[in-house]
Amino acid sequence: MDFSTLRTLISRYCVGEENWVDSRTIFIGHKEPPPGTEAFIQQRFPDNRIVSSKYTFLNFVPKNMFEQFRRVANFYFLIIFLVQLIIDTPTSPITSGLPLFFVITVTAIKQGYEDWLRHKADNAINQCPVHVVENGKVVCKQSRKLRVGDVILMKENETFPCDLILLSTSRDDGTCYVTTASLDGESSHKTYYAVQDTKAYNTEEEVDTIHATIECEQPQPDLYKPLGAENLLLRGATLKNTAHIYAVAIYTGMETKMALNYQSKTQKRSAVEKSMNAYLVVYLCILIGKALINTVLKYAWQADPNRDEPWYNDRTETERQRHIVIRAFTDFLAFMVLFNYIIPVSMYVTVEMQKFLGSYFIMWDDEMFDKELGERAVVNTSDLNEELGQVEYVFTDKTGTLTENNMEFIECCVDGHVYVPHAICNGQEHEELFFRALCLCHTVQVKEEETVDGIKHGIHQGKSTSFYISSSPDEVALVEGMKRLGFTYLRLKDSHMEILNREDEIERFELLEVLTFDSVRRRMSVIVRSSSGELYLFCKGADSSIFPRVISGKVDQVRARVEHNAVEGLRTLCVAYRPLSPEQYQEVCHLLNGAKLALQDRDKRLAEAYDIIEKDLILLGATAVEDRLQEKAADTIESLHKAGMKVWVLTGDKMETAAATCYASKLFRRNTQILELTTKRTEEQSLHDVLFDLINNKQKCFVVFCLSSLSGDYTDYGLIIDGATLSAVMRPTQEDSISGNYKEIFLEICRNCSAVLCCRMAPLQKAQIVKLIKASKEHPITLAIGDGANDVSMILEAHVGIGIMGKEGRQAVRNSDYAIPKFKHLKKMLLVHGHYYYIRISELVQYFFYKNVCFIFPQFLYQFFCGFSQQPLYDTAYLTLYNISFTSLPILLYSLIEQHINMDILKKDPSLYRDIAKNSLLRWPIFLYWTILGVYDAIVMFFGAYFLFDNTTFTSNGQMFGNWTFGTLVFTVLVFTVTFKLVLDTHYWTWINHFVIWGSLIFFVVFSLLWGGIIWPFLNYQRMYYVFMQMLSSGPAWLSIILLITASLLPDVVKKVIWRALTLCFFLDNHIILLSTVNNAACQMSN
Repeated sequence: MDFSTLRTLISRYCVGEENWVDSRTIFIGHKEPPPGTEAFIQQRFPDNRIVSSKYTFLNFVPKNMFEQFRRVANFYFLIIFLVQLIIDTPTSPITSGLPLFFVITVTAIKQGYEDWLRHKADNAINQCPVHVVENGKVVCKQSRKLRVGDVILMKENETFPCDLILLSTSRDDGTCYVTTASLDGESSHKTYYAVQDTKAYNTEEEVDTIHATIECEQPQPDLYKPLGAENLLLRGATLKNTAHIYAVAIYTGMETKMALNYQSKTQKRSAVEKSMNAYLVVYLCILIGKALINTVLKYAWQADPNRDEPWYNDRTETERQRHIVIRAFTDFLAFMVLFNYIIPVSMYVTVEMQKFLGSYFIMWDDEMFDKELGERAVVNTSDLNEELGQVEYVFTDKTGTLTENNMEFIECCVDGHVYVPHAICNGQEHEELFFRALCLCHTVQVKEEETVDGIKHGIHQGKSTSFYISSSPDEVALVEGMKRLGFTYLRLKDSHMEILNREDEIERFELLEVLTFDSVRRRMSVIVRSSSGELYLFCKGADSSIFPRVISGKVDQVRARVEHNAVEGLRTLCVAYRPLSPEQYQEVCHLLNGAKLALQDRDKRLAEAYDIIEKDLILLGATAVEDRLQEKAADTIESLHKAGMKVWVLTGDKMETAAATCYASKLFRRNTQILELTTKRTEEQSLHDVLFDLINNKQKCFVVFCLSSLSGDYTDYGLIIDGATLSAVMRPTQEDSISGNYKEIFLEICRNCSAVLCCRMAPLQKAQIVKLIKASKEHPITLAIGDGANDVSMILEAHVGIGIMGKEGRQAVRNSDYAIPKFKHLKKMLLVHGHYYYIRISELVQYFFYKNVCFIFPQFLYQFFCGFSQQPLYDTAYLTLYNISFTSLPILLYSLIEQHINMDILKKDPSLYRDIAKNSLLRWPIFLYWTILGVYDAIVMFFGAYFLFDNTTFTSNGQMFGNWTFGTLVFTVLVFTVTFKLVLDTHYWTWINHFVIWGSLIFFVVFSLLWGGIIWPFLNYQRMYYVFMQMLSSGPAWLSIILLITASLLPDVVKKVIWRALTLCFFLDNHIILLSTVNNAACQMSN
């Protein structure tokens, strides 16, 4: 028995969850403590194998079959197939089994191939060589054989095989640089620090002498809450700009943070798929109704003794003596089998193929290729193609999505004095201290190249051979801006930051502490010691986080400049400092060390320590950085508005900056009336009063809108809300049920605004906004688009998530359903591709149900003429191949290349997008039209053939046609009718259309000739022998086929002619009205 597990459980439940520390003890290099120390029990840890595959060789078949038969349609056809095997049914089990086997096999092969690729990828990772220090020597191991406690040697550009604690590096200051693009999407270099006690151990022999233990928490998936974030190197990250490091493995295999973040996305279902399932239920009810009607009529018909079952049915006496309920149930199942083809199993395969193949048209689109990035659009999931044509709300990030995320330093303000790049400085009191603060308060690294004649040039020696890299483009812009103002940041060397001042003198500052930036504090700080021994804390951050902590400085002048720059759409930061005495610095060190070593509530204690340290600041000034609007962003938003979509901007920026961007991108126009729901307003009034003021204002706006629309002037309304107010709106109030219903009031205000700006938003709040709109009573289709890791939550929450291939990494791209290089490509993706996908798949779904009604309704009618004996109208081969071969390819091709409107027209006239909104082509009236059309065609085919057969000899020798000839005639008319119906609906013709459509009909004729022209030895019946040839040898049969096809298609042709005539009249009327309006206006102007 594992007593350690028992002890853990007892500790957890007896001590209490809140006091229980879930930790692990790791022995570096597997060196156990010497005898006599406190007793310990060695914990068991998993090996370093990564398993991302779903199946193994042994469990593939049962597990895959279980997953496939969880789908209702597959399970239904399996039951039908089993019924055919168990009881005596009118059709062969092959008719249901073969299509089902085809669907299951194709899906299993696809999923098996995908899993084989996962196995292959896993093996490549697990067998990767890793250098491990053992007994003072470096040995090579496979990655999968690593164990917790192994000391590993990593070299530059190698990827970490597991989660590691950094012991020492090749750099003297104990730092190393790492990129974490595969984890959080950030492609920039990050700095990590070796453990202070071990950073001096720089060789294999020295590292092997370490006798130490690591006490750390158990694995958890949160990438941003590790123990000692500055020491922990995560699996999947890559070592950069560092020759080598030594590190110890603490989490391996499926316990690494990367593996714990392997989570499948929630399955998103499109509106079309939901409509398909609803139609399937209707047709299932029709199927059950047909089976019940036929079962009842059969026994009513057989109630007459003269109409009892004939002797040639060869039923045994035992079968006749069975209870009538059992016989009726068996007959009911037999009728279900006979009519089950009304449920199209092949539709699922065709839809899957259409979505999969159709997605390549997005990836192949040259207009969505970005030459600058060298990237094309990417489709991560093809299940939502048609949803791109149904979007009603677009939620977009601002920075990097609407803007380029390419920061350019514009100006800085020091004590109210403004400085621009290359300006002549005038020696203000805090001027140089401000410039030094910006050169020191950052995490920028200097990348030096050796490309000029093979000689390495430092930034202070040459001008173009070094450049700055950072996790934040703002920081790079600020450091480059300081360079243009005379203060150049050179490097971080031996824990000292070097600056080149205006006099070309190098100043050295010892970097003591870095208080890293986080989205809650919205600021960062550094503590440095100058060469003269003075201690400074430099702090920079958002104005809302700096101003409340300032005790002196020219606050009013700086605040005014910050507000002015924010209105201009610039990104602003404030800079402050605080001199520290040695005693104060010792207190700071004590606070930080206590927080960093804490295992429980580490983040909370660090936040408290930062809050205590970053206070009593002296304001130095502020900076302004411009983030330019992306190319054609304004045109794209304008087109989305014309298409009937509402665009919301969700950003973490301050209100003024975000609002300026909204005006620049034409989200807000100059005549847009802005409604504000912000913290500033709720401080003056209660939230309840503000909301009701806005709702009353909205009602007045509606009256004004009605009057203005009559007069021809149009005024639209926009809403601005910030994160704090949104939290109050989302939080239900228990005290007052009326005031607690803020969400509905908020939604009512938003419905009447053409655009909404949400500023100061946390990532989780972005997802909450999307969820709120999704759950509203209209249930609109939502789309979220962003480029950063902070946009992932809303991308996953929306019906359709789109990632931008921007400069904030690829996490948004990896978690999205689609990825595009630039925001401007959203226009074509929605207005063209989305429009086409929806039209195509809507026709596919309706057509499939239509052709199956045409197919099976004659079978239902036939039972009235065969004594409800369950005699099939069609041959087994026709039953099996109708949906698989004869009619599947034309509709598949139609659903891939049909263009009912030219692509250029769709781009020029976004209002055409409104025509397909709200799932308009899959509504119940249209579904009913297709069903009635199918029933009409089926009646024409059956009774047309029936009356043409009546008292007529069809062959030259006077021979009458039999029941199989009758069924073949009906089936021939059926195949040609449903194919010609698709011909009538096709607008865009290519040689491929002609080849597939006419090729399918030729294939049907050739197959029928071969099927009936040869005696097949493997068949136990030859009922179709010579049937098709005999039918074609008859002139009346040819005439019947032509007449019945024409009669079947006539209503659809008449409908199309009338519809086109009415459309033409409508456009002519509009043209006449437009001309008369223009003439009247011209007359008025001349008068």
